[in-house]
Amino acid sequence: MVSPTRPRVGVLALQGDVREHVRVLSGLGAEVALVRRPDDLAAVGGLVLPGGESSVIDKLARAFGMQEPIRRAIAAGMPMYGTCAGLILLADRIENPIDGQESFGGLDVTVRRNAFGGQSLSFETDLAVEGFDAPVHAAFIRAPRVTEVGEQARPLTALPDGSTVAVRQGNLLGTAFHPEVSGETRFHELFLSLVREAGDDTLRS
Repeated sequence: MVSPTRPRVGVLALQGDVREHVRVLSGLGAEVALVRRPDDLAAVGGLVLPGGESSVIDKLARAFGMQEPIRRAIAAGMPMYGTCAGLILLADRIENPIDGQESFGGLDVTVRRNAFGGQSLSFETDLAVEGFDAPVHAAFIRAPRVTEVGEQARPLTALPDGSTVAVRQGNLLGTAFHPEVSGETRFHELFLSLVREAGDDTLRS
């Protein structure tokens, strides 16, 4: 059961910037668990997919028996938030996957890996985001971009060149950038609000 005041959420802790997400979520009052096994996933009301290496997280998710449980949780409506590699993992389509790379899916988008170049081409910028009352300071680190937004998904912000870098579809949220490293908390707040709403729906059903 999800507490309406202190939701219990998980961070997929197979690879990537797990601690940064735990710090932000804990600072917002959530009870945070590290998720590595199906039983861990079953004990949380929402899941964050962190930045890192999307192909490595994909392989480890399959090795730890997590791919299908996460896919089922997405289909069942569990709120999830993916940053950078996490956005790739939530995408229905990957434009340039490595051989054999898969995603969990759920977001009706196509995402291109490393769309802005390598680590040396990382950058920061301010973005106006739908529903936010002030710009977001966004850090892009070997970031992907959304090259196609399907009918079911909604873009939330884009770079000046038109590249979509944040999307939402129902209880799924994805950003190409890393709010967890730039001091930005509003995406995590939105994610927690989705978890609370999903918990309320469960109690009403």
